[in-house]
Amino acid sequence: MSDKIELMRGDITTLNVDAIVNAANNRLIGGGGVDGAIHRAGGEQISQECAAIRRESGGCKTGEAVITRGGFLPCKYVIHTVGPVWHGGSKGEEALLRSCYNSSLHLAKDHNIKSIAFPNISTGVYGYPKEEAAKAAIEEVKRFLQGDTSIERVIFVSFDEENYDLYKKLLDKE
Repeated sequence: MSDKIELMRGDITTLNVDAIVNAANNRLIGGGGVDGAIHRAGGEQISQECAAIRRESGGCKTGEAVITRGGFLPCKYVIHTVGPVWHGGSKGEEALLRSCYNSSLHLAKDHNIKSIAFPNISTGVYGYPKEEAAKAAIEEVKRFLQGDTSIERVIFVSFDEENYDLYKKLLDKE
């Protein structure tokens, strides 16, 4: 495993890192899962900043990312990215998922973020197969870190045991 990549099981909203990534929806309105948890824990500031982004640009497109401050969360920033809904893999889902990680890491670099935590993007209600999503996430983060030295710490945070075990197995192979 890369010395910059970590894995943990737990609640991403409790991490003391520079930024956490939110698996958001296109309208940037707190929904279920990690998205709802981040909006609830972060408070009104996150909702207000997301509303301003919606007014300015209509929200966030799938595969892209936007940034807000962290509100009441221990992190300074929340990077909101919209993962793809799984349609069997024939609608460019893998490229869009990889773009979520790449776009988030570029935003982190642009904001001088040194530590960032990712949830398991698209594997909940969006239905992306968990093992395929984990492979894409790990590969994309490693690819980015090979060309960039500004980010010092990337944490994959799994709320559930199944995702944690998948990531652990894939990262231990390295």
